Amino acid sequence: MRLLRQGEKDFEAYLLEVESRVMEDGLQLERKVRSILKDVRQRGDEALLHYTQAFDGVRVPIHQLKVREFEVKQAYRKIPLDFLRTLKKAELRIRKFHQIQHKNLIRGCLPKGGEEKGIRLGQLIRPLERVGIYVPGGKASYPSTVLMAAIPAKIAGVREIVMTTPPQREGINPAVLVAADLAGVNQIYRVGGVQAIGALAYGTASIRRVDKIVGPGNRYVATAKRLVFGVVDIDMVAGPSEILIIADGKTPAAFVAADLISQAEHDEKAMSILITVSEELGRATRDEVDRQLASLKRRRIAQRSLNQRGAILIVKNLKGAIGLANRIAPEHLELALSGAPALLKHVKHAGAVFLGPYTPEAVGDYLAGPNHILPTGGTARFASPLGPEDFIKKINFMSFTQRALKAFEEDLKRFTEWEGLEGHYLAVQKRMEGK
Repeated sequence: MRLLRQGEKDFEAYLLEVESRVMEDGLQLERKVRSILKDVRQRGDEALLHYTQAFDGVRVPIHQLKVREFEVKQAYRKIPLDFLRTLKKAELRIRKFHQIQHKNLIRGCLPKGGEEKGIRLGQLIRPLERVGIYVPGGKASYPSTVLMAAIPAKIAGVREIVMTTPPQREGINPAVLVAADLAGVNQIYRVGGVQAIGALAYGTASIRRVDKIVGPGNRYVATAKRLVFGVVDIDMVAGPSEILIIADGKTPAAFVAADLISQAEHDEKAMSILITVSEELGRATRDEVDRQLASLKRRRIAQRSLNQRGAILIVKNLKGAIGLANRIAPEHLELALSGAPALLKHVKHAGAVFLGPYTPEAVGDYLAGPNHILPTGGTARFASPLGPEDFIKKINFMSFTQRALKAFEEDLKRFTEWEGLEGHYLAVQKRMEGK
């Protein structure tokens, strides 16, 4: 990993590179994705099966596209009993956290202290009817993502949850199927990639279109989600995983190194950064990373990520460290310090914050309760973690009596005359005639 000091030329150059991480030229990629989406829209299931064989190397007969109920039941017997207990524990904690979130949502509002006679104003809160969740299935299986995507949708009241995941030669990972069942997924399909996003957005003979698509994926999936937005809603355009750790000289280098690796092992394009006031810790962490990588199964992926996109940044003080963190707006921010709670009030931009040396990002990925589907690529400047509020829509309503409308007649007339829309005023004027 590179080690850069504040004030040096390379330090600022690296930060500029990080800030522009979502601006990579994707025109060629977009053309490929558009072509696949167009084909799925035109040929439906035929295109799904074609691209599944071409990209995943698995031939799925049309009658096996949808995962059947007995396959999910079999999946329960295929995973160890202790891991089944862990899945159920995670499901319970995630559900409890999001239920508390949902209770705090506004379910309908009337103006308080400003009611006017003959006028009623408010909002209806309605769940989306049909949601699609995408679960990656390439370099690893992610039952945790199933729980994080489906549980808040179920809590929000979504009637139908559809899951797509790339097929594997040995079959869909049983833990993914069990997690889907625990979370309340209604239908599962063996299809991934751009073609799955196209099917969820446009519909095919086998897969009905949805109202919203959520869940992470590779850059092809992310591009496809961006291109179908407007036909359906999406949660976010997710990029590679990110972690930024702020630590002082008291934090064990072994902790920091392990947490940097925990994100680097996701993907070669993952971003792992340590910001510290202690150059001694920076050097110790770099050495510790090399030691821990030696025994890692996904060593090549993690090493490539750390070499290409990782960095250890040495700064003058913690205030400067927080300032850099807010500038980068990471997906995961670890304040691996004994005084972490006091620094929390200075955090402006992050997907999730992990406080103290004994709160690794990994606990948030699986069992803490808050959602791990988080904004990446600096979008934490304006985006939020996935939650029940992402699966509802608001409908404004208003009601006027004739007398209440009369009080607004002259103001409405002035507006309509100014904007040249006389038909609008006519709609008011007709209601003023008679009882």
